[in-house]
Amino acid sequence: MSARLLRWLLFAIAAAPSLLPAQPEPRFDVASVKPNLKAACFGRWDFAVSHGTLNAVNAPLLRIISRAFNLTDDRVTGPSWLDSQCFDIHAKAAGNLPDRDLMPMLQTLLRERFHLRVHHETAERPILALVIDKGGTKLRPYGEANAAPPPSTEGAILFMARHLPDLCERLGKVTGRPVIDRTGLGGDYMIVLRYLPLGASNGDAADPEADIVAAVRDQLGLRLESQRGAVDVLKIDSIDRVPSKN
Repeated sequence: MSARLLRWLLFAIAAAPSLLPAQPEPRFDVASVKPNLKAACFGRWDFAVSHGTLNAVNAPLLRIISRAFNLTDDRVTGPSWLDSQCFDIHAKAAGNLPDRDLMPMLQTLLRERFHLRVHHETAERPILALVIDKGGTKLRPYGEANAAPPPSTEGAILFMARHLPDLCERLGKVTGRPVIDRTGLGGDYMIVLRYLPLGASNGDAADPEADIVAAVRDQLGLRLESQRGAVDVLKIDSIDRVPSKN
């Protein structure tokens, strides 16, 4: 093979990805973004995703962004006003898509309406490490006949997962801190966790983190340990305070 032909082949291989057509960004079929001017931004807010539909009511922009990128609020840094500007977002995708498929669409919506520009960094933060408890894990392999979810008691919060990263994601949402899997376990499990926030039955102030730690230990044979570790942090480079029109 001649040197000229070899150089041409190397150039063709390097240029091949750029010659492929760009994949379109995932988008909602219809979407409405409006500032919420009827309620105090620090009042009640809601963010719900179900059956291909996303509804946010009086939601602070910081929380909308953190959910779009599947992060807790403390892992998003940007202008101080992000937590004091609230919006109503109503969006519908084509078809009955899984909830997690809507988050890339929400990212696109934020880029288009707020001109959001971000980058990821790694920073050391307080975390919760998920480890095996001293008594051993109580996880059951996925598919066992006796691994069906137990009936939920009144008022209990029940969630299920198949993989430990999914469990960590849910635990992070409850505790407000990144949860890192350090069990060393792999494979698929029927992970069922039921917990009732402390004080929920008598109206006292609840401590969700303390209660979820006990539930993880007692029901799953795992333990949440406070540590420090490297986590993914989303840095906002630029964002508009007022969204473009629908």
